[in-house]
Amino acid sequence: MSAAMLCLALAVLAVPTAGPRRRFLGLFARDSMRKPIYRTVVRVTMCSVLVSTLLLGIGVFLAAAVLVGTLGLRRRRARAERRRTEGCAHLLDALEAVIGELRVGAHPSAAAEVAARESRGAAARAFAVSAARSKLGGSGADGLRDPHAVIGAELSRIADAWRIAEHHGLALAELLTAARADLVGRIRFRARATAALAGARATATVLSTLPFLGLTLGQLMGADPLRVLFASTAGGLLLPLGVALACTGLLWSDVITRKALV
Repeated sequence: MSAAMLCLALAVLAVPTAGPRRRFLGLFARDSMRKPIYRTVVRVTMCSVLVSTLLLGIGVFLAAAVLVGTLGLRRRRARAERRRTEGCAHLLDALEAVIGELRVGAHPSAAAEVAARESRGAAARAFAVSAARSKLGGSGADGLRDPHAVIGAELSRIADAWRIAEHHGLALAELLTAARADLVGRIRFRARATAALAGARATATVLSTLPFLGLTLGQLMGADPLRVLFASTAGGLLLPLGVALACTGLLWSDVITRKALV
């Protein structure tokens, strides 16, 4: 009864709003334009969750949810870091194009337009907006700012240099050259720091898997810890608690290592 009440409480907390509900129902609509594989994956996942909860209990479901959520979060952060690295590389190409055009006497708006064509990603979009704003009589620096971009901080520094050149009449090419050199230095430092922290991250990953190794050794020794975790009342509490503590330690180690890269 308590497990059923807990499932009901979680369902109430997870009730989607109108927008997500429409998108969710679109997965099952017959006239939906989505690929059938998406609807199949959602249906299989929901059935698997329901069956596993009924057969193994709410503790196993919570432990699996915490583990999958942690792995998904770490994977999303890794993808974001790769996108940031690619975005910085594209920004360097865009700055090189802008500086080259400015040194031959091109107008800043024309230089930004060339950079937008020769770059990709967030850098290309930012310089395209900057060129459009300059042509309309606005500030090109404001067009470079994009706080929602994966390289928003880098674009903000470039925009600051651009605004200083606009307000004080300084040579924009020289300021952008200094900003590009600063960006190159930051990229190199981040790469060296990431390489130096690889050992610490590997150690944290190994330590987080030690409880699972202990369960394996205990099972081989005949202590039968799996029966306690999966087939007892205490296991319904101990299993999700142990998985949550291991995942918390892993995420906390990620926080510590990320602070060294700031």
